[in-house]
Amino acid sequence: MNNEFQKLMEDVQDGFKEFKADYNKRLDGLEKVFARGGLGGGKSTMGDFGFSGQNPEYNAAFDKWARTGDQSIMSLRPRATLTESNDPGGGVFVPETLDLELDRLATADLAMRRIATVKGNLTGDYKRPFSKGGASSGWVGEQDDREETDTPELHLFQPAWAEVFALPKVTQNLLDQAGFDVAGWLVDEMGLAETEREGTAFISGNGVKQPKGILTYDTVANASWEFGKLGYVAGGHASLLNDADKLIDLQHALKAVYRRNGVWLLNDTTLSIIRKLKDGEGNYIWRAGLVADTPDTILGKPVEIDDNMPDIGAGKYPIAFGDFRRGYLVGDHVVGRRLLRDPYSKKGWIYFYEYRKVLGGVTNFEAIKLLKIAE
Repeated sequence: MNNEFQKLMEDVQDGFKEFKADYNKRLDGLEKVFARGGLGGGKSTMGDFGFSGQNPEYNAAFDKWARTGDQSIMSLRPRATLTESNDPGGGVFVPETLDLELDRLATADLAMRRIATVKGNLTGDYKRPFSKGGASSGWVGEQDDREETDTPELHLFQPAWAEVFALPKVTQNLLDQAGFDVAGWLVDEMGLAETEREGTAFISGNGVKQPKGILTYDTVANASWEFGKLGYVAGGHASLLNDADKLIDLQHALKAVYRRNGVWLLNDTTLSIIRKLKDGEGNYIWRAGLVADTPDTILGKPVEIDDNMPDIGAGKYPIAFGDFRRGYLVGDHVVGRRLLRDPYSKKGWIYFYEYRKVLGGVTNFEAIKLLKIAE
């Protein structure tokens, strides 16, 4: 018995040594990535940002193309993480590190990209079947006949691709200055433009040449909820939000399976009102995050601020609560971002036309609920 126990302990020790060696190896690899500015963490200065990444030849050619229009970039093949196409008619690809920095800006500023499901590298028409339920079953003896049961209904989620673009311009004189940070300027201009446009669409986009936002779907009182519509809970007042109990009602309008991962979505003005609400025992229902990078909470659930959500007002839906990862999808096309350089439209000015494809829409109508202020 002692020998078996000793062997077991030796096996545990050997396993721990292997785990430690593998862990240290992975940690060293991550430290090297961060040290060279990987994962989009580079600085926004020439030499540090973008142009010292994993493909310096392409990055240098991109900088030369942006400044002078030099076409040597067309003979280089972009990294496989973007695409292998180098058709000059379709524009050039944003260098990998610049593309990651743009993604970082969007994620930092767009609540929906943080809380929804985001799928990249999509191509063609995106289709996702979703079961609406309806299947039935029954009890039967071993030798009894089995009768046919009801078949579940399937819903096909098939949003259309939309093209989002930015068209910043800069003088040729400024591009000629060696100290001008072309990459940093493009990040600031295109990142801001895309963030504003996408942020609006994910909340209130009508689905025509743009994603369909959560507030443009048909709604119905939650007690009469039906698939294809978002359920709402009435706020109880014609123009105010003054009853904390309504937020509890909204929270419990969501099924428990979704409520576990529920998130509040509202704008900052609405949050300032909710912060003043108290429960029946005089305690504020809002709680600040006590640890760095942890979210504030309302009734124990995380709060995300998106100023594209409407203010409190008659007939408005200022608050959403739901499991957005199961309820809303954001999709990015495999092609990624492309840039066209236009030195002809206005003499002395260089336009950079940047574009990419994105889609968005509700995938699960059970997973998101809204608070409606009375009309």
